[in-house]
Amino acid sequence: MNPFRKISCKIISETVKKLFIEANTELGKDVLSALRRARRTEGSERAGHALGQIEKNARIALKEKTALCQDTGLAVVFAEVGQDVHVVDGDLNEAIQEGVRQAYGEGFFRKSVCDPLTRKNTGDNTPAVIHTEIVPGDRIRITVMPKGGGSENASSLHMLLPTAGTEGIKKAVVGSVDKAGPNPCPPVIVGVGIGGSMDRASILAKKALLRPLDRRQSDTRLAKMEREILADINRLGIGPQGYGGKTTALAVHVVMEPCHIASLPVAVNIQCHAARHKFAVI
Repeated sequence: MNPFRKISCKIISETVKKLFIEANTELGKDVLSALRRARRTEGSERAGHALGQIEKNARIALKEKTALCQDTGLAVVFAEVGQDVHVVDGDLNEAIQEGVRQAYGEGFFRKSVCDPLTRKNTGDNTPAVIHTEIVPGDRIRITVMPKGGGSENASSLHMLLPTAGTEGIKKAVVGSVDKAGPNPCPPVIVGVGIGGSMDRASILAKKALLRPLDRRQSDTRLAKMEREILADINRLGIGPQGYGGKTTALAVHVVMEPCHIASLPVAVNIQCHAARHKFAVI
């Protein structure tokens, strides 16, 4: 008896296409709820108006099935592949890339991927950035994230000294948001990756952005850090779209792993208010 479950590349491509179309047109209910709460508590008239316009934009995008933002992002994909899965009819990587091609073509989304030096556009928004992880089971969980260039440009990596501690981490994160100012289209969501290595911290920071805004941090130490960093960021006064006010960030999410005794990697991945991500399990 074959212990492996077979999954066709065609199904993978169709799933990726569907997820990217949904992600680019449907803002999550958790983000909409956070925006509404912020609008109720925002003291600045201009900031409140900006938050209202963001909500209105999301309603129009959902109704018209059109892109939430003209920057429909670099296609980032997290694929958790069960160790008992056998992908048939082709290659997993190419199946994901094909799903991206179809989504950005059929969805009439802007293609934003180009050669770093010549700036020549690839024409179909590929290649996507794919993070693959082997996990137990016979399923594939695919999470897609269209990541806009403006917010990604505001992200940063800090290789701190081990003695920096919690205060050093907080200073690095708040400093990154302060330096970014209005450029990443606030209110933002801030993903923070602590530990691992230089590259691992950056992946952790991006994965932190996938946590729903209404899901609490389970680690009490990190929950306290998230609250304190969020409060410090919102005291910066940048506000929605840079108009000032109390809502520079909607949330701060921290993910932490052990690191080398001689280092303290801290990555900050900033996400604009169009926090787009969807997942499916095949």
